[in-house]
Amino acid sequence: MTDPVALARPDLRAFVPYDAASPDRGVARLHANESVWRHDWDDTREGLNRYPDPRPARLIARLARLYDVPAEELLLTRGSDDGIDVLARSLCRAGQDRVVICPPTFGMYAVAARLQGAAVDEVPLLADAGYAVDQARVLAIAAQGSKLVFLCSPNNPTGNTVPAGVVSTLCDGLAGQALVVVDEAYGEFAGDGSLVLLRRSHANLVVLRTLSKAYALAGARLGVLLADARLVRLLRAVLPPYPISSLSLEAAERLLQDDALERANREAAATVARREALARALGPLDAIEHVYPSEGNFLLVECRDAGAVIASCRRDDVLVRDFSARHGLESCVRITVGDEEQNRRVVEAVGRVAAVSANG
Repeated sequence: MTDPVALARPDLRAFVPYDAASPDRGVARLHANESVWRHDWDDTREGLNRYPDPRPARLIARLARLYDVPAEELLLTRGSDDGIDVLARSLCRAGQDRVVICPPTFGMYAVAARLQGAAVDEVPLLADAGYAVDQARVLAIAAQGSKLVFLCSPNNPTGNTVPAGVVSTLCDGLAGQALVVVDEAYGEFAGDGSLVLLRRSHANLVVLRTLSKAYALAGARLGVLLADARLVRLLRAVLPPYPISSLSLEAAERLLQDDALERANREAAATVARREALARALGPLDAIEHVYPSEGNFLLVECRDAGAVIASCRRDDVLVRDFSARHGLESCVRITVGDEEQNRRVVEAVGRVAAVSANG
């Protein structure tokens, strides 16, 4: 298979990373200029006065088992945002290279590309086909000098997944030209399996996962980038020497205990059930034009008056996300699936919009 490192910026292909201090514990650590004392309130295992392990082998091994990949094909990042950013920085030369995105989608793909000085080519999703990827146009546009094609599956905010066949076709068509990056931040809520297995036959496929959503660690800022081992080595060299805090590493290790993982799986299944119940409750309301099918932990809802829906929810101290100014999402809001009480409040708040309109 083609070496994906050949797609990286030429000046980074032989990049020598910063040589971080040894992470060894249980010895006198007089090599990293750390403080020798720790705060009385510091109840962490290793102490916050010490630098975190830059490559926590035990945690990486556990995550590799979770995602069913070899450990050398896994890179820890500060949330998925960090994975998106390091890909843009490592592959795109400012003012020369291009990135393809498929709006409406997660905004950080375009932000990371533009911060790096890369041009962004938009290939809109096909709204009339359930927001499907226009694969023929993606291939045609990406072949004109793109280094990265970002896809989100399930897509944020539309909620639909990208079929494995589409991703495979794009990877084949762009082999040796571009990386296809599939962001599976919401994958645990989807009925389809992960696209990680496609990586075995496509060296130019990168999959992003996160512990922020289904695993309830948004505050820990922990993401995972799954890619060819050669690319992982390059990207690791570009990241800071101590990218993940000690607190985040300890949180991840606690998550990866069997009982915590079992609860996370139960909670994800319960979220899916509440998502479907919320969709059924919202659909008949007069204020709602359409509730889109979703494979995430959220619903995209087209409203007759998005501003009125948002205002009514806000009066009940409920925040929903306004997408009505986005092209192709006019009059739409995104509603995260809450617990049963929160979902009830949303339904009641939206129901009052129709009542006010009828009386007004």
